Amino acid sequence: QVQLVESGGGLVQAGGSLRLSCAASERTFSNYNLGWFRQAPGKERDLIATIRYSGGSTYYADSVKGRFTISRDNAKKEGYLQMNTLKPEDTAVYYCAASNFWNDYKKGPYDYWGQGTQVTVSS
Repeated sequence: QVQLVESGGGLVQAGGSLRLSCAASERTFSNYNLGWFRQAPGKERDLIATIRYSGGSTYYADSVKGRFTISRDNAKKEGYLQMNTLKPEDTAVYYCAASNFWNDYKKGPYDYWGQGTQVTVSS
């Protein structure tokens, strides 16, 4: 069972950038699709980006397309979310999650979750 730990959150001004990292404990990290989700106060948790276990395919929600980039380094057992041109509405707790490779990387289910990292974008 994979365990995930996010890092890289913080406070940034609108228009700025942040890079989130997701470190995995499982040596077979390459057997899992990886997703990034976010949850703003009072709102549901939303899927924003996913990447297939091999790294060959990605998916983005419309709200982040063109601004965020998901990537992974299976040798390092890490996933990343590069966030550019941040907006105040990007403020949320960001979670990485893993789904077994046989699942649809766009839909999951995502069964393994990190604890989340706070991203706050000031206007």
